[in-house]
Amino acid sequence: MEGIYVWMNFESLQIARAYLFGEVKYLDLMLVLNIIDIITGVIKAWKFKELRSRSAWFGYVRKMLSFLVVIVANAIDTIMDLNGVLTFATVLFYIANEGLSITENLAQIGVKIPAVITDRLHVIESDNDQKTEKEDKAAE
Repeated sequence: MEGIYVWMNFESLQIARAYLFGEVKYLDLMLVLNIIDIITGVIKAWKFKELRSRSAWFGYVRKMLSFLVVIVANAIDTIMDLNGVLTFATVLFYIANEGLSITENLAQIGVKIPAVITDRLHVIESDNDQKTEKEDKAAE
């Protein structure tokens, strides 16, 4: 047991984090928002009686894959010597995405969301619908 403790100390975890993710800011916030999104998603699924282990498992895998995308962005950053710009932008994208998902989950659960935020969410949703329609027409 002591061998595992010596190998898995805080310093080696920090080194692995720096190697895989670089010195990107807000990675911890991304992790916290991922966890909050999972919790609110489970509560929403439970409320609407749509809690399914298989779909939940795929959701968890997607969350883990978002960190893999950050690792790839860090590798590209390192190769192209972009000083962390791509990794930072990737993390900010996922933070914004998680924030939107949490807000949507809370609204569907029944938590009151300020009108300014819900109006903005409807604008984003309608923009996404329009883009999807254009892509569908282009594919035909």
